[in-house]
Amino acid sequence: MNVIDLRSDAVTLPSREMLESMMRAELGGDLLGEDPTVRELQELAARMFGAEDALLLISGTQANLVAMMAHCRRGDKVIVDSKAEIYRCEVDGMVSIAGLAPMPIEGSKGTFTGDQVRQAAKALDSDASSLGLLVLENTHHHAGGTCWTPSQVADAAQAAHELGLKVHMDGARVFNAAVALGVPVSDYMRHVDSIQFSLSKGLGCPMGSILVGDSDFIDVARKRRGLLGGGMRKAGAIAAPGIVALNTMVDRLSEDHANARRLVDHLEVLEEIVIDRDSVQTNMVVADISATGMTAEAFVAKAREKGLMVSVLGPSTICFVTHRGITEEDVERAAMIVESVIPACRSGVCYI
Repeated sequence: MNVIDLRSDAVTLPSREMLESMMRAELGGDLLGEDPTVRELQELAARMFGAEDALLLISGTQANLVAMMAHCRRGDKVIVDSKAEIYRCEVDGMVSIAGLAPMPIEGSKGTFTGDQVRQAAKALDSDASSLGLLVLENTHHHAGGTCWTPSQVADAAQAAHELGLKVHMDGARVFNAAVALGVPVSDYMRHVDSIQFSLSKGLGCPMGSILVGDSDFIDVARKRRGLLGGGMRKAGAIAAPGIVALNTMVDRLSEDHANARRLVDHLEVLEEIVIDRDSVQTNMVVADISATGMTAEAFVAKAREKGLMVSVLGPSTICFVTHRGITEEDVERAAMIVESVIPACRSGVCYI
């Protein structure tokens, strides 16, 4: 059976060009700053974001942790959306390794305003001096791939900077946001102090994330990376696919966004599947399946039996993520499988 995997864009396989680039990569000692391929990738990323410098890391989790450690002192508080990945999935590192305290606030579809940042600081009263960082997630995974616009980032970041906070963007999928809105990623960088983005999600690399910021920040981040055991030797083999991705894979993300919208078109006709179309801004589709009478876990298990893999986002919420390698035909078949999983298939048009 040909399985359609829509669990995450992290399952994207690298292109042949990426794999071949790994074999051709010129290597050197990255710990000494002497790997030419790593340097090329970091310089390319810095130029694209309009940043002074960049740093290659193994993963987005590591990049976010390094950024927090570079920006903050132990004991500082970090303002973050309550549904952000860095809070829901990475908070152990923030607390136990970096020694920071999260201050979650309630956003709307993954975004919040400068006034909400000010209100969070005001709630601390005399302890506001312990605030160290504001974190934004773009695109926002648990909101369904929603985007921050550059003007929204400017509003929140201005409030944070007025309060003396640094601003970090967990931009694992920031290129998805930029492509969806038709803006360069540099439009985000001008308002924040650092951004991390993933090479291994929609861009399709085998691994790796990049952290961008000014040169002083990157110098500190490089030391913090070392503390976490993240120093690398012949890292050009990791960096080479990243160069291919930044040169060839960014504009292609629009295909994933189009396939996500196609999936919504197919699923919206099913009464038991509820989707907020306004939230489908990039390559994610979040669906409420409570009307089926099934739990998300049960729904996902039945879909898997029929050849469709999707992820559980909540007790009655599932998420589909399109990515390179997913075709229009895959999208149509995925919708058919979803319909066939619904008990009794009440629409009467069961294909599978």
